[in-house]
Amino acid sequence: MSDHPATPVTPVEAYEPPYYVAVFTTVRTQEQDGYRETDARMQELVKDIPGYLGMDHAQTPGGLGITVGYFRDADALTAWRTDAEHRAAQRRGRAEWYERYTLHVAKVERSHGFVRSRPQ
Repeated sequence: MSDHPATPVTPVEAYEPPYYVAVFTTVRTQEQDGYRETDARMQELVKDIPGYLGMDHAQTPGGLGITVGYFRDADALTAWRTDAEHRAAQRRGRAEWYERYTLHVAKVERSHGFVRSRPQ
């Protein structure tokens, strides 16, 4: 379920490779004070990173969260990883909001998409 029900469900488009993805998989704690506001701020902040391509989010009913960030090149990903405000949010996440998480970074070598045609 999305926290933004009015937002249409659309995955990030398939870009011409190569590009990079950061896959952040989480299980959150019960303590979530300030999480939504910080998450919204991070979603706005990352858009200012040159080379940022988009982000997909999913949450299972059991509490597993998955966020995939897409970046044109390693420099864009490094800029996001080292952003001071993002680093502060990471520290707070480890201290308060996350029971556990994993981060996987990969270079995309193949990418394609599909959109169903609507009947006329």
